[in-house]
Amino acid sequence: MTIHLASNKIGKQGARQLADALRNNKTLLTLDLRWNKIEKEGAQQLAHALRCNTTLTTLQVSGNEIGNEGAKEFADALRTNTTLTTLDMGGNHIGEEGAQHVANALRNNTVTDILYSWILHHQF
Repeated sequence: MTIHLASNKIGKQGARQLADALRNNKTLLTLDLRWNKIEKEGAQQLAHALRCNTTLTTLQVSGNEIGNEGAKEFADALRTNTTLTTLDMGGNHIGEEGAQHVANALRNNTVTDILYSWILHHQF
C-alpha cells in the first residue's frame, strides 16, 4: 500500500498523527510526505515511529525543513530499523553535521540497500 500526501501542509501535528499510525502499521510500504512543513518536531515523531515499524520500505520527506536535528533523528532510527530501503531527505536545510549523522548511521546499519538524495544547505 502507498499513501501520497505531498504538498498537503500537514505540518508537525499531522506528522505526529501519522507517526502514531506508523507504530502499528502492518500494510503501508510507501509514505510520501514531501513538502509538508513537518520541521524537526515532525521528523522526530516519524523517526521514533520508524524504530518500531517493520513494514515501511520507502519514506519521502524532502522539502520539510527538518534541518540537522531532524536528520539526526532519522539517523538514530536507521540504527534500529531494518526494513526501510529508501529515505528521501533532499531539500531540508541539512548541513554537514546532519549529513555526518546519517553517514555514520549508514555505516553501522544492517540495511544494505538504502538510497538517499542529499542537498546540503549552506548559509553564506
